[in-house]
Amino acid sequence: MISEIAIEKVYLAQRATDLRKSIDGLAAIVKEECELDPFSSCLFVFLQSITR
Repeated sequence: MISEIAIEKVYLAQRATDLRKSIDGLAAIVKEECELDPFSSCLFVFLQSITR
């Protein structure tokens, strides 16, 4: 469980994300598209895309 004391900021993805990506794929989005450090003490929240 993540302690709320340890979280500096919360970032919410602006668009839906394919959550079938591995943790490495999500970390790449944070690093390349958001230009943030995926290993920082921030919380990154992704929205799931709905595909049928």
